[in-house]
Amino acid sequence: MPPTPPLDVDGVATEIHLAVVGAHLAGMPLHWQLTSRDARLVRRCRTGPVYRLYAMAGSNPPKPALVHSDAGGAAIEVEIYALTVEAFGAFVAEVPAPLAIGTVTLDDGTDVKGFVAEPRALTGAEEITSLGGWRAYIASR
Repeated sequence: MPPTPPLDVDGVATEIHLAVVGAHLAGMPLHWQLTSRDARLVRRCRTGPVYRLYAMAGSNPPKPALVHSDAGGAAIEVEIYALTVEAFGAFVAEVPAPLAIGTVTLDDGTDVKGFVAEPRALTGAEEITSLGGWRAYIASR
């Protein structure tokens, strides 16, 4: 039997960038889920202008739903965190439906993993896109 070739790990990611838009932002109620995994803030920025933001009905703590929109979207404030691949996997395992982790396009055209929402998240939700982000929504309440 021929010997097993060495494992090719060139180009394999050691960390993943995650865009957070609501309850995981710094100073918000679920931020500890990032800090407990040694997540590192990479930058604060906005999404590309193709998203709508909603305040979900009945979520505790209050959470937003970020939805890609072909029309009527806006740039939404986000924070980008770096997590190890292992920490990212553990974090994603705890994301409750109707939220999900998908791909989010940022204002510079790059794509990162980030919070998105299933269509059912919009049932009874209030659209808050015009506020530009979750912090502005919380301040307006």
